[in-house]
Amino acid sequence: MVIVGGSGNNYGAILGGFVIWFFWVQVEPIGQTLMTLVTSGMADGSALKEHLLDSTAHMRLLTMGIIMLLVLRFSPRGLIPEK
Repeated sequence: MVIVGGSGNNYGAILGGFVIWFFWVQVEPIGQTLMTLVTSGMADGSALKEHLLDSTAHMRLLTMGIIMLLVLRFSPRGLIPEK
């Protein structure tokens, strides 16, 4: 959370905490909806469809990694860097 928000800045730590919390809570329901939409054309008994629908909880970990990579790539000092 501090890495995303910006170390050395209290407002950055608060913003980073909010961003990570928001995505941690919202990604799984959005991932479930997305996987349901993606697999809607597959047969109902398909093993691939069942696997994709069962593994939507892993979308949370993937999203946290993508957020870290994007922040470190485009804003290495955090979203609100130290002055």
